Amino acid sequence: MKLTCIQENLNFGLQSTGHLVNKNVNLPILNNVLVEATTGGLKLSSTNLEIGISCQVRCKVEVEGSFTVDAKLLSDYVNLLPNEQINIDLEKDNNLKISCRNSNTKIKGIAADDFPVIPVIEKVNPYKIKIKDFKKALAQVIFAVSVSETRPEISGVLMSFNKLEKNKLFMVGTDSYRLTEKNLPVEGNDEEKEVIVPMKTLQETLRILNGLKDQATAEEDLEIYLSENQILFTCGGVELISRLIEGQFPDYKQIIPTETKTRAVIATSELTKAIKTVALFSKTGIFDINLIFDPSKGMTMRATNTQVGESKSDLEVAYEGDANETTLNYRYILDGLSNITADEVELGLVDSNIPFIMKPKGDDSYTYIIMPIKQ
Repeated sequence: MKLTCIQENLNFGLQSTGHLVNKNVNLPILNNVLVEATTGGLKLSSTNLEIGISCQVRCKVEVEGSFTVDAKLLSDYVNLLPNEQINIDLEKDNNLKISCRNSNTKIKGIAADDFPVIPVIEKVNPYKIKIKDFKKALAQVIFAVSVSETRPEISGVLMSFNKLEKNKLFMVGTDSYRLTEKNLPVEGNDEEKEVIVPMKTLQETLRILNGLKDQATAEEDLEIYLSENQILFTCGGVELISRLIEGQFPDYKQIIPTETKTRAVIATSELTKAIKTVALFSKTGIFDINLIFDPSKGMTMRATNTQVGESKSDLEVAYEGDANETTLNYRYILDGLSNITADEVELGLVDSNIPFIMKPKGDDSYTYIIMPIKQ
C-alpha cells in the first residue's frame, strides 16, 4: 500500500471515524482504524460492533492495499502535522510509514484480515432530509431520551417516516418523565417506516454532521437507508451504519393532551431567567417548582425549601383560559426552553395530573411535555 494525500483531508477522515473507538482489551483490533487504499481512493473505517463509520478520503493511490493501526494514535499524530502533502507507505515488516515535510514516523499495526466486517445496506431509494433541519431536530429531541437499560425501547429515538403524515419524519424521545416530538420534511422514499434508533448512534451522527467540512453544507441532504435491523446515514463522504433497537415504542400520542384549559404565552428568555432565580430555593433532589396561573394576575412561580427559604416571581403573560396550577421539575423546563429557538414560548395546561405542554409560539412542528410532580 502506497498513497499520497493532503493533511486536511486525512485529518477530517480520521476525526470522523476515530471518535467511535474505545479501548477494547478483549479485541485489540477494535482500537484500530481500517485503512484501505483502492483505485477509488482511500477509505477509513472503524467499528465497535454496534456502530460502523467509514469515510472516503481523496488521495492519489500508487499501490493498493489495506492495514489497521491504532486509531487514536494515528489521528492525534496527523492532527499535529502541517496542512501539506502526506506520504503513506506500508512496509514489509507491517509498519505504516508516514512522512510529511520534515516528519517521518512508523506506526505498528495489525493485518486487515482480522478486522470485523461492517454490514452493508443496499443504497436504493433513500429518505432525504436537509442536513441543517436534521441537526436542529435531533438536538431538540435527543436530550429527553432515557439512559436506562431496563427499558431498551425508550433508550433511543423513534423515527417515523411518512406514517403520521406524508413527506414528514416524526422524531420522538422520552425518558417517561418528559417527552419531545419534532416533525420535519422528508423527500425521496415515500414508504411508511417506523424504527427506534439508539441514542449513541444519533449522538455520533450529530457529531459527524457538526464536523462536516465546507463542501458538505447545511443545505445538502442527509440520506437515510433502512434494512430490517440496520440504519445507514450518509453525507459528505461519511457513512454511519448501526443496528436498530428491537421492541415497541410506547403509544405516546395518547398522553399528549389534545386540548388545554389554560394557555399562556411568554418571552422565552424572561421565563428562563425567572425559573433559574426561583429554582435556587427548590427542594434538593426533587427540583420542584410550582407554577400558578391566574387570569387576573398572570403567572406566578414559587419554590420553597424549609432549610434555605422560599422565593416567588410574578410574570406578565398573554393569558387564555381558567385558573390553574401544577408542580414540575425545573430542570426539565429549562431543558425544553434551551431547545426552543423562538422568542416566545407557548405553555399549555389541563390540570395538575396531566402533562404540561411547551411549544414555540406559532410553530406546531415541536412539542415538549413534562409529567407533573405528584404532591
